[in-house]
Amino acid sequence: MRAVLFFVAVYALAGCRGSVTDGPHQATGIKIGEITDSSAIIWVRLTRSIERVGIGAAVPDTLYIHPQSGELVQDPIWPRTPEDWVPVVNYPEGATIDNIEGAVPGAPGEVRVRYRAGMGAEWNSTPWVSVNGERDFAHQFFLANLESATPYEVITEGRHLGSSNVGSSMNGQFRTAPLANETARVVFAATTGQAYPDQDAPGGGFKIYPSILDLQPDFFVHTGDILYYDQWGKTLDLARWGWARIFSLPTNFEFHRQLASYFMKDDHDTFSNDSWPTMQSEFMGEFTFAQGQAVFLEQVPMSEKTYRTFRWGQNLQIWMTENRDYRSANTDPDGPEKTIWGAEQKAWFMETFLASDAAFRVLISPTPILGPYNEGEIDNHTNLDGFYHEGEELRAFLSMHDNVIVVSGDRHYQYVIEDARTGLREYATGPASDAHARGWDPEDIRPEHRYLNVIGGFLTVTAELQDDVPILIMRHHNVDGDIVNEDMLIANADETILQN
Repeated sequence: MRAVLFFVAVYALAGCRGSVTDGPHQATGIKIGEITDSSAIIWVRLTRSIERVGIGAAVPDTLYIHPQSGELVQDPIWPRTPEDWVPVVNYPEGATIDNIEGAVPGAPGEVRVRYRAGMGAEWNSTPWVSVNGERDFAHQFFLANLESATPYEVITEGRHLGSSNVGSSMNGQFRTAPLANETARVVFAATTGQAYPDQDAPGGGFKIYPSILDLQPDFFVHTGDILYYDQWGKTLDLARWGWARIFSLPTNFEFHRQLASYFMKDDHDTFSNDSWPTMQSEFMGEFTFAQGQAVFLEQVPMSEKTYRTFRWGQNLQIWMTENRDYRSANTDPDGPEKTIWGAEQKAWFMETFLASDAAFRVLISPTPILGPYNEGEIDNHTNLDGFYHEGEELRAFLSMHDNVIVVSGDRHYQYVIEDARTGLREYATGPASDAHARGWDPEDIRPEHRYLNVIGGFLTVTAELQDDVPILIMRHHNVDGDIVNEDMLIANADETILQN
């Protein structure tokens, strides 16, 4: 279990070294990710101001040119994204990208990271690195040669170009993974669907984040839909504004300083609803699918590939897949060639999955593998008109192995589904807030449902030993952290028992 270091909640007062009034500042916080047993990535961004532009400031208004009448009209009802509706973004008088609500303009300067293994150890330091507007004034530091299963403190520092004085600093922490042959209790949390209008925390943000911190997990997985470009992300500048405004929210700001995360992307934080790389659409204006791919890599700590696997001790290995970059067009007829994952990713997954000797193997997917799914939706592996053929291939492969579960994002509600043919189970995390919960009739409980709840919250997964036997415990939580469903996978030498 990770050791928690408690920090004052407001950046301006939080363990700062040097003068925070000098700047440049770090008002979008830091992000810590891609943790292994010997490495981590620290994301740092410099900002002009010490805090975000507050609630009540102007926001742009997006209208659309109606394809038939040519008139400017309000946007269509989400999630409809008609390809021939052309957006027109209007800024209120005096408003710019730098002073609208939630804006956190970046600033040039230099950044570095200082880090040490626990309290009292000697500080290590990266070199100073300059940042500029090409990558939104952000930089990612790769820390190597770390000790396994060890808590680390970090301090990110910023200064003006050419200055020797530190103008801002911020404290953070993370814990490295245990070695693959080490027996360790490991807990992680996961959620999906974080929409800015659906905040539920007093003062701004989401209740799930302090609720997760209270449980002291080892790491966090955001399974995708970290933000929703569809109705407002019509330019590169607006896309970057969206990232800054959601990660500068108080709960998000504090959370990501104190817990390492793995970030995944889905349709809404790549481009638009149910999108794919070759999609032709005017709905997103100047913003392109390729820009969405690049902005994601710019805004989160990330290795070269967005599909990857991580080992956390003897009992747990996780796989996180990429569901947008390699997919065929959703509208293509289904068959052996139609794919979400792409041949290279699929081969990598099967090879690494077979090579793993972890007691439990967890596939984390941005979209469902099992379903059920609403009729007519073709963006996933579950429906006949979507990517069902590849879904059958994956379900057959996964079902050949014991001690396997699927964790799914995308769904705006929580569920546990058990495949009648194979016994494979899928756990939908649910969205980040109750206001974002929708998309399924709570009375429509089908035979495959072992749990169904149209609420916001998160999922935790715990790998540990019980009487020297590895167990995996899946718990659904509401936004306040209360347990609303619990499931257990027990691994024995001769059999696997799944309890609910």
